[in-house]
Amino acid sequence: MSGLPRILVTGGAGYKGAILVPKLLEKGYPVRVLDLYLYGEGADLFGRYQNHPKLEQIKGDIRNTELVRSALQGCEAVIHLACISNDPSCDLDPELTKSVNYGAFVPLVKMAKEEGVRRFIFASSSSVYGVSEKPNVDEDHPRIPITAYNKYKAMCEDVLLQEQGGSFTTVIIRPATVCGYSPRQRLDLTVNILTNHAVNKGVITVFGGNQMRPNIHIEDITDLYVRLLELPQSQIAGKVFNAGYENHTVSQLAHTVREVIREKLPSRGDIRIETTPSDDIRSYHITSERITKEIGFTPRRTITDAVRDLITAFQEGKLPNSMTDIRYYNIKLMQSVKLK
Repeated sequence: MSGLPRILVTGGAGYKGAILVPKLLEKGYPVRVLDLYLYGEGADLFGRYQNHPKLEQIKGDIRNTELVRSALQGCEAVIHLACISNDPSCDLDPELTKSVNYGAFVPLVKMAKEEGVRRFIFASSSSVYGVSEKPNVDEDHPRIPITAYNKYKAMCEDVLLQEQGGSFTTVIIRPATVCGYSPRQRLDLTVNILTNHAVNKGVITVFGGNQMRPNIHIEDITDLYVRLLELPQSQIAGKVFNAGYENHTVSQLAHTVREVIREKLPSRGDIRIETTPSDDIRSYHITSERITKEIGFTPRRTITDAVRDLITAFQEGKLPNSMTDIRYYNIKLMQSVKLK
C-alpha cells in the first residue's frame, strides 16, 4: 500500500492488539482503536504509546453501527480482531456471541467497503477445521466447525470473500493458538495456562493430552498483520492463509514448559505433570506452507521463547495475582461484566 494509511484496529485493546498497535505506530501508521476496553486501558495497556499523537482510541461496541461507521471514516485499512474469544466464553451466552462475532461483522464489512477501505485483514482461526486426522491440514481442507466460536469465524470468512473485489482487498488469516506475553495478558490459552500453573502452582494439569495443538508466538502473528498492510494487492487479494509454527500435543507442550522451568527456575525443583480426562476433542495439525511460499512469511519465535517470556514477566511482577485476577481469563471476566 502506498503512503501511510490510517488503520482501524477493532479489538485493538485485546491480547494481540496490545502488541500490534505499538508496532503499527512504530512503523508510522496513524492508528484508530475501537474496543470496549473490558480488560483495562491506559498506560497499563499501551505503555509509552498511550498518548502517541497518531493513536486515537474509541471506547465502544462493535455492534453500534453508527459508531462503527464513524470509526471507519478516513481509514484505508481494517485489521479485525474484535470478537468474543474462546469456546467457553462463546458458550456462556449464545445470542451475545452471535451478535458480536457474526451479526456485527456483516455491516462492518459492508460499511468498510462503502467508506473506501482498501484492505480488510480478518483474524479467523485454525479451529475452523475442528477435528482432523489428516497429517497436515492446509487451507483447502474442509471446515468442520464444532463450536459456536469457530462456526461464526467460518461464516465471517464466507461474508468477506463475497465482498472481495475491485479496490476492496480482503485477506483471511487462520492463526494457530497464540502464546506468549502481552500487556493485556491471557492466561486461558494452552501454553500460557501450562506456564502459569508450572510457575505459580508447581504442578501442571493436562486435560486429555493427546489433542494436537498448533501454536504461534504473539510477536510473530502481530508481525504478520503489519506485513499484510505492506504487500501488493496481487499477492493477498481474496487469499486464505494458515498461520502457525509448531504442532504439538498438549502433553508435549507440558513437557516443554517443564524443561524451560528447569532451565530458568532451577530452584523450583521438579514440576509435576498430572493428566486428567477431557471431553475437548478439538485436534488438528496445520501446515503453513502456503503463507511461506506465497508471501515469504516464516515465524521466528518458538514455544520455548513464549514460555521464557512469560517466566520473565512473572519474575518482573508484570502479572500479579495470575491465578485469581479475572482480567487474565476471558470467561471469568465475561461472567463478571454480564455484557448484553
